[in-house]
Amino acid sequence: MKAVVYERYGPPEVLELREIDKPVPKNNEVLVKIFATTVTAGDWRMRKADPFLARLFNGLFKPRKVKILGFEVAGVVEETGKNVEAFRKGDHIFASCGFRFGGYAEYTCLPVNDQIAIKPTNMTFEEAAAVPIGGLTALRLLNAAHRGPNEKVLIYGASGSVGTFAIQIAKAFDAHVTTVCSTGNVNLCRELGADEVIDYRLTDFTKTPNQFDVILDAVGKISKSISRPLLMPGGRYVTVSGSPKAGKNDLLELKTLIESGKVRTVIHRRYTLEQIREAHAYVESFRKKGNVVVNIVP
Repeated sequence: MKAVVYERYGPPEVLELREIDKPVPKNNEVLVKIFATTVTAGDWRMRKADPFLARLFNGLFKPRKVKILGFEVAGVVEETGKNVEAFRKGDHIFASCGFRFGGYAEYTCLPVNDQIAIKPTNMTFEEAAAVPIGGLTALRLLNAAHRGPNEKVLIYGASGSVGTFAIQIAKAFDAHVTTVCSTGNVNLCRELGADEVIDYRLTDFTKTPNQFDVILDAVGKISKSISRPLLMPGGRYVTVSGSPKAGKNDLLELKTLIESGKVRTVIHRRYTLEQIREAHAYVESFRKKGNVVVNIVP
């Protein structure tokens, strides 16, 4: 099968398209024919070993544990391990690969007890592939912080993958949503349901007279100390730099929100597996809105 591998840390040029052996599923795994994957911050940071702690996970001097990146996928089950009962050949699925990665290939094996579910019926493969990482992160942060309807939620960095999902999920939770973004993303935030939008190029969001029940930092760029004056008594600050608690049914909760029409995927650019270097360079430039998708099957 075709797969993008990397043997050393560095710029996008370290990514190489090769022919390698097709994997075989273990007893509790499914073999998935991948239709689409994405480029996330986790992918390029692992490729570049940025932060340095990535080397402690994946090899000090060169990649050892993970050589095929790709954090999330959507595709079709081609084969099941002998102990698998929840999925069958032909099922359309979407999944987070977790820290195994493996999405930059024509096939991958996924454990069925991880974040894998039947694809939402109202999404294409490329739309579904972009859900697990940004969508799960946004959902978990909001589940950790949100207490009930009519809460005021501020989302900082609202135009990225986590932010675009967070806007929609917060609205689905009946929150009043204020977003902070750049001028070029104001309309996008409004289209996704934001009640108020602060353009940080024109206004210092920390000077707003409003206070919030929840402040969600979707890009890991503001601190709790900066946010504290904007929080109501008992208000909660959550950030992607933290580790929101995972729930067993998180992906199914997202699927329900999607199929109810309350959440959709924002796709900024599309690439092929052969264009993976270009896709990485673009995402690393911090210019993307929503998600960047890589189509494996045209």
